[in-house]
Amino acid sequence: MKNSNRPYMIERLIAAATYLSMGMVGFVWLIFCAITKNNLRPFLKYHIFQSFFLIMALFLFNIFVSFVVSILGIIPFINMLVYKILFFFTAPIIAGLSISSLIILALMVYLVFTSLQGKYSYIPWISNIIDSNVGR
Repeated sequence: MKNSNRPYMIERLIAAATYLSMGMVGFVWLIFCAITKNNLRPFLKYHIFQSFFLIMALFLFNIFVSFVVSILGIIPFINMLVYKILFFFTAPIIAGLSISSLIILALMVYLVFTSLQGKYSYIPWISNIIDSNVGR
């Protein structure tokens, strides 16, 4: 007996591609579903909207850090400390990747593999928001 709640392979591939393309594949799939008047299944909807949320959170975090660094960069003595901290997080460590790049890469690998397995990936706080708004 086949489980009807299990996601199809195409849904898994679209969910994984959505994370890899920073949400663009999911956006195109949403448009495609709107044009063809098809409903998204909960698995795909969850991963598409989680991808959108993650990309927007990363974008806003980047803007916030840039703003804080530009403000703190004006203050003498503190600017040296801020730039040393930034250098620590952005200096290449392994294969030309920084600590922040390695964290984002590890998160992407986790999200892609869980979506390819047909599972709902869990990121604290973010997945709770997506789950409460989109539902499973």
